[in-house]
Amino acid sequence: MLNFDHVSKRYADGGDALLDVSFHLRPGEIAFLTGHSGAGKSTLLKLIAVMERCSRGQVLLDGQNLNKAKDRHIPYIRRKLGLIFQDYKLLQDRTVFDNVALPLVIAGVGHQEICRRVRAAIDKVDLLGKENKYPQALSGGEQQRVGIARAVVNRPPLILADEPTGNLDPELSAEIMHLFEAFQQVGVTVLIATHDIALVERMGHRVLKLDHGRLVES
Repeated sequence: MLNFDHVSKRYADGGDALLDVSFHLRPGEIAFLTGHSGAGKSTLLKLIAVMERCSRGQVLLDGQNLNKAKDRHIPYIRRKLGLIFQDYKLLQDRTVFDNVALPLVIAGVGHQEICRRVRAAIDKVDLLGKENKYPQALSGGEQQRVGIARAVVNRPPLILADEPTGNLDPELSAEIMHLFEAFQQVGVTVLIATHDIALVERMGHRVLKLDHGRLVES
């Protein structure tokens, strides 16, 4: 599903964000990406989303070398990804329904199919009945659920979550993690960047630990 093959990333100022990182994620696997602030977690996720390109090595997604992808192909690559953020990144002037529907609208999906798939995604995150509410009327946990529904509505094979529980209390954090496990059970691969080591240990899944750009545990 996802393969990092001796990947390094050096920025123009000479700083190395990643150094010779290699790992493989199988379809339907959950893994946690951990490490200190500045260890390279965000850079690693950006390489998968083709927001950055690696300096050496190769990142393969479903066998495709992302470093060689043409700019015009990047939107199609990103349709294979569900992106989830710590700060939710919801459109505050759009309803829950419209926020979740956005990836389908961009992809040109028909209206009836959008309605069907958005309701299914909202149901999966237990927010049915709140489709017409605006983000500011929701709790933090509910807003994160909207972000998750938006990430999975396009049925991506890979979910990338960047500190998805950073603003949530332990009980809500556990609920969000159980949602990720539910997606894993239907074959979705999930990579979660987090500082919450206690939560990682409780979940019992594979850990990829970065230290100053190097993968020191897998």
